[in-house]
Amino acid sequence: MVYYFQSVGSEGSYASNPRFIYMGKDKMENEDLIRYGLDQDVWFHVDNFSSAHVYLRLNEGEQWDSIPEEILIDCCQLTKANSIEGNKRDNITVIYTPWANLKKTKGMADGEVGFKNSKKVKKFHVQTRDNSINNRLKKTREEIKGKEHLIEARNKRDHTLVQKRLEAVREQRAKEAEEKKQHAEAKHRRDTMYDDMWDQDEAEKNSNQRRMYDPEDDFW
Repeated sequence: MVYYFQSVGSEGSYASNPRFIYMGKDKMENEDLIRYGLDQDVWFHVDNFSSAHVYLRLNEGEQWDSIPEEILIDCCQLTKANSIEGNKRDNITVIYTPWANLKKTKGMADGEVGFKNSKKVKKFHVQTRDNSINNRLKKTREEIKGKEHLIEARNKRDHTLVQKRLEAVREQRAKEAEEKKQHAEAKHRRDTMYDDMWDQDEAEKNSNQRRMYDPEDDFW
């Protein structure tokens, strides 16, 4: 399971061009993200503590060492919030580096990584948890099961593939919701039709009873 978030910045400065942030559900997904990342991805992790592996997908032409501050803060807050120990503490450090700088060697545990060049690792100080940021990001969360979309994106180097897959998921959900709505409306029409038929039968029955009784019959 991979979770995707949209970052527009704390002031909404990037609402017209949100950035994608994503992370794995657990350490097994972390391995998939390490393996199938893209060159425009930036990796985030809480320094010296266990945490989720959070990734930012840069837009075309953006550089990893000049990420807009509002977007950078979103990434670091999300990383802190997804660290059991780091989330409890104030004044923690989040490290980040290009995905291409990650190094995986034999003997490393799941989710463990090194760096090809330690000089290409930057640090960002997070004073305290900001719930408003995390709540805003959480409202945008979407998920895709499996790793097939990661493999496809990796093979095609198509950074728009995730967006296409998310749109497909949304369309499927909308279709299912519409079908459910139509089913409920059809059931309501059937129930209403039966009620109308029952009312009509009762009306005809009462009318027949009135026609069958002639008060002058007693005097004939």
